[in-house]
Amino acid sequence: MFLGPKARQLGKRTNRPPLGAAIVCNDVRMTVQAGMSDELWIWLMERGWRAPNFSPDRRQYRDIPSTWVNTLIDALPEEREAVLTQACAQAVRRPTLRNARTARAGPKRR
Repeated sequence: MFLGPKARQLGKRTNRPPLGAAIVCNDVRMTVQAGMSDELWIWLMERGWRAPNFSPDRRQYRDIPSTWVNTLIDALPEEREAVLTQACAQAVRRPTLRNARTARAGPKRR
């Protein structure tokens, strides 16, 4: 009955998300910024990037810094793979609101 978490299938291809929307691939997330072309969005979808379509999303992601997103947008098509690899390597996990709240509260008292 309970066999553990179910692996999610790749979502279907969609139009480019609006500015400020998050897109994800595995445990990495980036924010759509001005200048992201439809052609770049198609390229990212071919590599597994999708706009998450489930709510609430309780997963924890590593966020790609906006400077790397801008570098990816400005990169030539033949440079994109290397830039995306470097950007994912620079991604950092941001504390969630729930984790930040418990970190500030300190240990529980009995």
